[in-house]
Amino acid sequence: MKKLSAYEIALSALACALATIFLTVGMYSEILLFTGYLFGGVALMLPLSKKCYTGYILAYIGTCVLSFIFTSGRIFDILPFVIFFGLHPLINELQLKSKINCWLACGLKALWFDATMLFIWKFLFLETSTLPIVDKYIIPIVLILGTAFFIFYDSTMYKCRYSVYTLVKRFDKKR
Repeated sequence: MKKLSAYEIALSALACALATIFLTVGMYSEILLFTGYLFGGVALMLPLSKKCYTGYILAYIGTCVLSFIFTSGRIFDILPFVIFFGLHPLINELQLKSKINCWLACGLKALWFDATMLFIWKFLFLETSTLPIVDKYIIPIVLILGTAFFIFYDSTMYKCRYSVYTLVKRFDKKR
């Protein structure tokens, strides 16, 4: 395992702090919950921009623990981030590093996203759902709408990845 430089540690700490802030704000204002997941994932791209996988894992774990603490243990709100949104940037990076076919990877990631959404629906909303028709057809709904949404989300995250990497590269030149 390579030793982390001070710069990589600082990027990881910044990623953890930003992702924790975004998730905490998103969880306290329910309308911004998904935005918190999105910006939290983008913030976690900071250590990945320097290929610092250890820093990413530490920032991810720190974000999950701190967000859990700061939101008084609202595990159900943080669960989608823990299962999918927080790990997605790492999976994208590993996909690009290993040069896996983009269509195969997109299909597998879409299934992972759909499984996460089904799990969240069954675990969180099945008991309190007021729409029996949705409960009856939740699998086709998630497979169709969830996959369509994931394709948009995945392409957006690749664009955000490019922006984060460009920003870190510019900062590197000034240092």
